[in-house]
Amino acid sequence: MGHAVTVLDVSECRAIGQIRSSSRYVPWPDPFRERLRERIIALAKEYGRYGYQTVTGLLRHVDWDVGKDRVYTMLRQEDLKVPTKQPKRARLWRADGS
Repeated sequence: MGHAVTVLDVSECRAIGQIRSSSRYVPWPDPFRERLRERIIALAKEYGRYGYQTVTGLLRHVDWDVGKDRVYTMLRQEDLKVPTKQPKRARLWRADGS
């Protein structure tokens, strides 16, 4: 028992409603972006509690022309999140000192 195969008179991209150039896109390596990514990772490991805005400020301070959105995106791509603060431990005594 064979299955019937339907032949369409359109391209595969048009059949699924996709732009042809998007399926064949290969990004060029960008040396600036790779250096920036390495620097962001180094800063995130050195200063673990700093978020993307503080890391952006540090980068701008040393003459990197970069926006906070790009830093945020790269931190998310590398899965470098600011660790959540631990809750304060409950005290055994009461507030009135007894």
